[in-house]
Amino acid sequence: MAPIKDIISLGAGCYWGTEKYVRNDFQKRFPNSIKSATVGFMSPDENHMKNPSYRQVCSGTTGHVEVLDVELNDPSEGMVKELLRFFFLFHDPTTMDRQGNDAGTQYASAIFVSNEEQKKIANDVIAELQSAIDGGTARYTGTKVATAVHDYTKFYPAQDEHQEYLMKNPSGYCNHRLRMPEW
Repeated sequence: MAPIKDIISLGAGCYWGTEKYVRNDFQKRFPNSIKSATVGFMSPDENHMKNPSYRQVCSGTTGHVEVLDVELNDPSEGMVKELLRFFFLFHDPTTMDRQGNDAGTQYASAIFVSNEEQKKIANDVIAELQSAIDGGTARYTGTKVATAVHDYTKFYPAQDEHQEYLMKNPSGYCNHRLRMPEW
């Protein structure tokens, strides 16, 4: 098996909440697990618009998703799995292109993987989550996981004022919450 890559991008609606939960709460569970985490944009289409602005992405016409680009200190299968399991705790993966009040393709639930090993882990975790939903141990708005798994394409960092936004503005907008302690 090839080594697992250390970079993965996560789309879970507004990237401010994704960043807050991964940087703060995931790090509390797994100290020093995150080497870096940067908010920005990624598209599943390799022929996407290059270097879109926040306003362009928010228009919903570029095909980009708001993501958190995560570099792991330990890209082992176990750590990638833990990160993805945690990812499903703070957003609703059953709503297509929507998280709460935020609607549009830019708010899709998406995982952008760097290689086949990450893709297998992502698909396995999604199957595990779907079983939990079917069995009633994980509850969301819908009954089917809508999270898409895409190949990692070009990452475009958001402007500086959007980085660590909720850390700088603790009462800033965020519709994410821990929906359950575990599943």
